[in-house]
Amino acid sequence: MIRTIGKHLLRFVLLLFAASLIIFALLRAVPGDPARVALGVSATDADVAELNTRLGLDQPLTTQYFDWVGGLLTGDFGISLSSGKEVTDTVLERAGVSLTLTLVAMAVSLLVAIPAGVYLARRRRSPGGAVVGGLSQVGIIVPSFLVGIALVALFSVRLGWLPANGWGTPAHLVLPVASLALVQASILTRYVAASVREELGRDYVRTGRAQGSSISKVLYSSALRNAALPVITVVGVQLASLVVGAVVIERVFTIPGLGTMLLDAVGNRDLTTVQTVMMLIVAFTLVINLVVDLAYALIDPRIRRQA
Repeated sequence: MIRTIGKHLLRFVLLLFAASLIIFALLRAVPGDPARVALGVSATDADVAELNTRLGLDQPLTTQYFDWVGGLLTGDFGISLSSGKEVTDTVLERAGVSLTLTLVAMAVSLLVAIPAGVYLARRRRSPGGAVVGGLSQVGIIVPSFLVGIALVALFSVRLGWLPANGWGTPAHLVLPVASLALVQASILTRYVAASVREELGRDYVRTGRAQGSSISKVLYSSALRNAALPVITVVGVQLASLVVGAVVIERVFTIPGLGTMLLDAVGNRDLTTVQTVMMLIVAFTLVINLVVDLAYALIDPRIRRQA
């Protein structure tokens, strides 16, 4: 088990290092002088040179890279080109908002998808199964931002029950979480149903039924655990996609998260903020993949033996 954890951690570190190189190289390849863009067309050459010196943009690229990575590792995310202020506190605050939105949306998705998927697997030919299957298919087709707009039109504009934008109270969380969770729950419901249906057709289930056990007992004692293996991988992938989806949802609902911060920084050509936020999003995605891999090894002993 220790060897398995070590292999996954090594891969995590290597991928994180590769991602940092790619992000740094891509942003440095963008044409133009970030300092001049930040100061505006009226800035003098002396002003531009002073800002480049203050931010270290006049240093060799290798020095800039290691200074940036060193700052990330020590919690110093640098100075914003557009505001000239430290971005560390703002980034951490925005990250907390995005993390809350993403994790709550995934929790709600799982709370809906697991029972709905099990029901669909067991009752797929019943009228109820047809309704659940149809709703999940519709949820997969409709993008989350369109769901968000529809929910705002209904619950905020028409009924006036919930706020349409902002952040700070549980009420502000309802519509953006619902927008993300409805789509994710639809996708996960199909995967859970397919996985459970496959397990219910295996020999050990038929053996358990032949020995007098009910289908529910076999399902909840053995089949669900085995069905969880492929679902865990899908949950990891969907959680990573939620981070990307949250970027759009944050803009729709005017939520002060990393997504909104990233879009604003791109518009202002704020190189420091863009590369820091992108790196945090990539790091979060890689952490999710690491947790999924480790969870997979814990649930399936065959993975540990292969390692």
